[in-house]
Amino acid sequence: MKLIALYAVAAPLLAQQPQDTAFARLVREYTTDPRFLPASVATLPLSATIPSPQRYFGTIAGAPGVMHHSAEVYGYFRALARATPRVRVETVGKSEEGRDIILVEIADSATLQHADGYRAALARLADPRTVPAAARDSVVAAAKPVYYLNGALHSAEMGSPEMLMELAYRLAAGDDPALAAIRDHVITLINPVSEPDGRDRQVDWYLHYTKPRATADDGFPRSSPFWGDYAFHDNNRDGLQISQALTRAIFKVYYDWHPVVMHDLHESVPLLYVSTGTGPYNEHNDPIAISEWQLLANNDITALDAQGLPGVWTWAFFDGWWPGYAMWVANNHNAIGRFYETMGNAGANTYVQDLSDDSYAGDPVTSRQWYRPWPPTKKVRWSARDNVNYQEAGVLASLTFTAQNATVLLRNFWQKGVNSIARGRSEKPYGYVIPALARQRDPARAAYLVNQLERQRVEIYRRSSGDSAGDFVVPRDQPYGDLVVNLLGTQHFPQTAKYPPYDDIAWTLGYLYGVTVTAVNDTSVLRRDGLDRVTDTVAAAGAVTGGGPVYLLAYRAQGNVLPAFYRLAKSEPKARAFAAESAFVVGKDTFPAGSVIVEGTSAAGAADFASRYALPLVGVAAAPTVARHALDLPRVAIYHSWYSTQDAGWARYTFEQYGVPYASIDKDDLRRGALRQRFDVILVPSFGGSAAQMIHGIDTRWSPLAYQKTQDTPNLGTPFSSPDITGGPGFAGMAELQKFVQQGGTLVTLGAATTLAAETGIARQLTPLRAATLFHPGSIVRARARQRRSPILYGYPDVTTIFRGNGPLFQVGDRDSALVVLQYGATRKVERDEGPMLGIPDTAAAPASHTDTARARPSAGDSSYVVSGMVRGESEIVGQGAIFDVPVAAGRVVAFSFDPLHRFLNHHEFALVWNVLLNWNDR
Repeated sequence: MKLIALYAVAAPLLAQQPQDTAFARLVREYTTDPRFLPASVATLPLSATIPSPQRYFGTIAGAPGVMHHSAEVYGYFRALARATPRVRVETVGKSEEGRDIILVEIADSATLQHADGYRAALARLADPRTVPAAARDSVVAAAKPVYYLNGALHSAEMGSPEMLMELAYRLAAGDDPALAAIRDHVITLINPVSEPDGRDRQVDWYLHYTKPRATADDGFPRSSPFWGDYAFHDNNRDGLQISQALTRAIFKVYYDWHPVVMHDLHESVPLLYVSTGTGPYNEHNDPIAISEWQLLANNDITALDAQGLPGVWTWAFFDGWWPGYAMWVANNHNAIGRFYETMGNAGANTYVQDLSDDSYAGDPVTSRQWYRPWPPTKKVRWSARDNVNYQEAGVLASLTFTAQNATVLLRNFWQKGVNSIARGRSEKPYGYVIPALARQRDPARAAYLVNQLERQRVEIYRRSSGDSAGDFVVPRDQPYGDLVVNLLGTQHFPQTAKYPPYDDIAWTLGYLYGVTVTAVNDTSVLRRDGLDRVTDTVAAAGAVTGGGPVYLLAYRAQGNVLPAFYRLAKSEPKARAFAAESAFVVGKDTFPAGSVIVEGTSAAGAADFASRYALPLVGVAAAPTVARHALDLPRVAIYHSWYSTQDAGWARYTFEQYGVPYASIDKDDLRRGALRQRFDVILVPSFGGSAAQMIHGIDTRWSPLAYQKTQDTPNLGTPFSSPDITGGPGFAGMAELQKFVQQGGTLVTLGAATTLAAETGIARQLTPLRAATLFHPGSIVRARARQRRSPILYGYPDVTTIFRGNGPLFQVGDRDSALVVLQYGATRKVERDEGPMLGIPDTAAAPASHTDTARARPSAGDSSYVVSGMVRGESEIVGQGAIFDVPVAAGRVVAFSFDPLHRFLNHHEFALVWNVLLNWNDR
């Protein structure tokens, strides 16, 4: 194996082809330091027939002040494809706003003509069951590695589309041996703008607002408030949900091409970070993959060091644990997922960046370390062209390495599939069983889990007969068997990990979706007898049984109930729904508290309700005699700030996916007042910052700062617009929000947004709780009902699971303990026993501990707090409030100290929010 890329040692070969002298002059001019200009990108081949970026745009990539919209970038790539058979362009998706997501394919013309054959060979290597060991080398010889490059995922990281245009030209037009070897031995795929909606918003923002700014650290917001319509930075945390258009496009590329390497281009740290990570690495990554991360990183660092580039490093940024990043579609499917981080300026200005305080894994970024042999200086003058140089030189080193080591990488790709199958046959659990939909608390959610596994290309089987007919069986002895246990098993992040995790550390899908999944430690699960392969989308069924004009639904927190009632209200305006306040029995059926009684609907309306939403109804002659209250559908508003739009985006996405109507409001709506006349419920999704920042928003020294569609900014103003996004609701807006609650409205705060209610006095009983030793990265934990009769908990068992990450905690005083609806931990909280009391001689003599949970009685079954993940200092949170229901005059505040709408992942918790909405005026 050749560990040093050709570009590190053979730069003089570039002189063999005529070079673009204008480019050479401009690249030297735009590069701020000669040490930032590696030989591999210092010149550019000249072609009479293929347009370079300079010929097409009039400027070279990385020119000062120049950034291109997605249509301009696409126009260039399509011009390349028209000019040479070495380049092809196809559309692989559409963004939420209808923009193309394209894929550029680059190789020698003969390779592209036979691309389908190479794709077929890679597909065979991806499933080693089709390639026995004796045939491996012949299939490898018929294949070529595919190397995928992903640009502009995070919209404020703007350099990669510019660089990728120059790289594509270089690969298409260059005839020197280094470039020819890449074309001959590698198929390079480029997605230059993976989030085109965000790219166009950000280019408008840069050209209109930040381009005139002379310094990088003046405090002006460098990013458009929105990237995608829903996801902001989390568009790189969507690999488990596959919910956003850009994620679906990336997954399509992987399944169509099976790239051996998928490489994401980011900008956040100086000067070039090449991903490996501090660990702990995901325990279900194949050891080969982990070694390949190191191999590619060391190759790139060595190649760039050899060309004299300072500030290239690895290891100390990122960990390698969370499997939901975009490029982890590769790691999860036996390929190599990796990324770069370069230093970007959120545009094409040249700035002096002060790195004096930048530290990673405890070491200053300017310090010399084993993983950073040549650190940058404490201050660096950095240009857009510097960024292009580093990215492009690194990618060329990676492509050269792939070309030189194609056979080894292809064999490894096959071997990782072999290893996955072997582990499935030799390691417990050997597979998982998802009981039949009819035996699940929420059949529709169980079907969703099965379909999500299918979207990950996991093989699933269904029992066709016997007592367990309808059960889904997921054996591990399959090419993606490691992914099976990664998604369905529990996570055990090490308590002793030296460095904090980079992201969430638990994602067990059965818990997140509220679906029963059973691990099987018997090898019989590997036998396919009596099993049918699931090949189509699975759908849960619902029907009406019994007869009579009144319909009953056994409520078990099914996620479809709220949207079903909104539809019923439109189609059957005379229908009325009620929640039973206690359990009741009809015939042989027991209906739990919260079960629904529907009156006044037609038989056709009931049938549509049941079948469309997989909610079985029982028709009876008369309503049962049970205490009940009406389920009044509320008028809902979702609040969003302008400085932190992401969690509100996930909330909006969740509401829209479930068909729950809402209005979106911002600071100006709060100031305008008359909130109670317009809304019954205002939901404030989690967003960060202190109470002061939540109230005052973006600094008004930048006012007016419009986010609107104009002739100069045609891509701004969506999904929402404002003539001035500075400032927050202010004290006047807070007063109007308080008035809304006092007049009978329900305010719902999620996660960190509960700060807004607790620290402004809207919910005066609620105050922050300091937990000095608690470290709670995103994990799945147990929670217990404290107010079992609360409608917020309808459909949930006494002890359930929730997902919680780091964030603020809140509390109420002892006399307000009844306001705690749900607590963290499965132990029962008991009041403090203060010992004997004068005047009551029979009180207990032994004093209790002063901690509320010291004498807590363990619940039945497993009472441990952490279900999946890791928490340190859990004694500080067990017994504390997770959900509070605080009365305020005629209204109420329902405050969550976790986010039940986290990234469209924790579907099991959505019904907690739906319960609040269904019972917004009942406690």
